Amino acid sequence: MSNFALIATLLVLMALAYHLGLTRSRAVAATQDVRMHSRPGYYGTLVALWCGLPALAIFLLWSFLAPQLIDMLVIQQLPADMVASMSDREMQTFLDRVTALANERGVAGGGSPEEWAAAAHMARLQTFENFSLVALVAVLSVAGLVIARRHITPQWRARNQVERVIMFALAASSAVAIFTTIGIVLSMLGEAMRFFSFISPADFFFGTTWNPRFSTSGTSSQGEFGLLPLLWGTIMVSAIALLVAIPVGLMTAIYMAEYAPPWLRNVAKPVIEILAGIPTIVYGFFALMVVGPFLSAFGDLIGINIRTTSAITAGLVMGIMIIPFVSSLSDDIITQVPKSLRDGALGLGATKSETIRQVVLPAALPGIVGAFLLAASRAIGETMIVVLAAGNNPVLHANPFEAVSTITVTIVNQLTGDMDFASPQSLVAFALGLTLFVITLGLNVIALVVVRKYRQQYE
Repeated sequence: MSNFALIATLLVLMALAYHLGLTRSRAVAATQDVRMHSRPGYYGTLVALWCGLPALAIFLLWSFLAPQLIDMLVIQQLPADMVASMSDREMQTFLDRVTALANERGVAGGGSPEEWAAAAHMARLQTFENFSLVALVAVLSVAGLVIARRHITPQWRARNQVERVIMFALAASSAVAIFTTIGIVLSMLGEAMRFFSFISPADFFFGTTWNPRFSTSGTSSQGEFGLLPLLWGTIMVSAIALLVAIPVGLMTAIYMAEYAPPWLRNVAKPVIEILAGIPTIVYGFFALMVVGPFLSAFGDLIGINIRTTSAITAGLVMGIMIIPFVSSLSDDIITQVPKSLRDGALGLGATKSETIRQVVLPAALPGIVGAFLLAASRAIGETMIVVLAAGNNPVLHANPFEAVSTITVTIVNQLTGDMDFASPQSLVAFALGLTLFVITLGLNVIALVVVRKYRQQYE
């Protein structure tokens, strides 16, 4: 039985357990003529959890440990001299070929007699492992169902136990997110420290030349790794994007919140937010094939040399992409301004536009600034648009009509191709990623602090 079929069967058993727990709780309440502690749905849910959670835990643990155990048993039946003569990489290659043979996928060359013998042994172990897993899951599921169903009594606090399980699941989900972030940061920090053993931090953070000189080992000709051209390119493209997104997004939010009739708001707002769901690679192709040639032709018309791939091309399209972030967040903030402030201004004789300029926007300013900062962090971390439309020219200049390179583009370039991950040419990607992480984290923290102050004021 495949893992998918086993999970599907377990879900069916849990649905059956829920129904049995539901009917059992109602039967107990009817026969004993007592008031149950919890609603019938809680008893059904708790029986389903007793049926599914232990079996699911065993399944996950078994799926993680069984392949390693099978590999160990296969290695044990190999000749001792054969095992001693193999390196770790050779042994892993051998096991991969044996696994392919055992799964009847075949390998190039047909396999050696030792591989076929090991594959036959592995196939037998896998068959035994599958049957054992199915039997164990079935026994645990049925046992959990029977035990939980028998425990249904008027005094059984099913609701408390179900809520405790839900709280544990929520806490576990939060822990996964937190520990994942910590793991990413620590991995980047460790590799960045290795990079700084090759390159001085002062040369990296204050260098004005980017010329990594791709090689497969860290030598004296490893090149120059100045961050400033990449940082300036990132700031330039992001600034152009914000110059597009902030005015358009803010005016859109003001119109939707203050002027648009309800029917138009209900239609237009979801349509605008569709822009946020378009894949960034689509925006990149749009910039490369439409916006870039248009700007180049327009520049020729007015006598300005505008490259097809340039900072302004990437910035304009990125600004269009982040308009929904600015408009949606600003709209939500503006609509949360208390109506009493509007009524007071209108009662004193202010017009609607004066009320918006002098009352609504100042009251909503902290939240709007938070929306701007969140949009800025989104623009700084964008990759695909700048990969296709910025031009990849890591030179320190102030001309937005020329090509530039950003931090995200350089990370892609440094990790593309067959590279030695012990060389500074590849390790620099982790230093760049850590720098970008610190920048976006700082913007997000500032935005959250500003928005929190606003919410404390008007909640």
